Order: sequence, then structure tokens, then C-alpha cells
Amino acid sequence: MHIVAIIAGILFGAAALISLYRIVRGPTVLDRVIASDVLVATVICALGAEMAFNRHTDTLAVLLALALFAVLGSLSVARFLPVRDTE
Repeated sequence: MHIVAIIAGILFGAAALISLYRIVRGPTVLDRVIASDVLVATVICALGAEMAFNRHTDTLAVLLALALFAVLGSLSVARFLPVRDTE
């Protein structure tokens, strides 16, 4: 089980680095917003995996707060981002 935790940590770290790269280098605001959502989802998954590996629920409040932050952030950007017609 220790090897699985190491592999999961490496994959979560790689996903976080790739999404940070897209946040910094994203050509549009929408790319940056999607990358920040991916980063928050990666952190949520990493915390959930840590909770599963260590068999505790101490960080459940943090998971719920991050999920609320992700939803509200996406909704606010969708509300205030200017609408472009592709026609």
C-alpha cells in the first residue's frame, strides 16, 4: 500500500504542476479558470486519498470548503465573463 501512496502522490503532484503551468501561461482567461478548477479538483482528490490512506476524516471540512470554493468560483466567472458569438 505504501507504493500506491507514493505513485498517487507523484501523479497528483504532476497534475498540480501541469495545471499551474496552464494558469501562468494560459493564453485566455477561460484557460486560466479551467486550470484553476483542475488544480482545486486535484487538491481535493489528493486530500481525499490522504484521508483514505490514513483512515481518518479530520480534513473533511477542508474538502467541503474547497468544493464550495470551486463551484462558486466557476459560477462567478461564468456569470461575469463576456459572452462571445462564434458566428
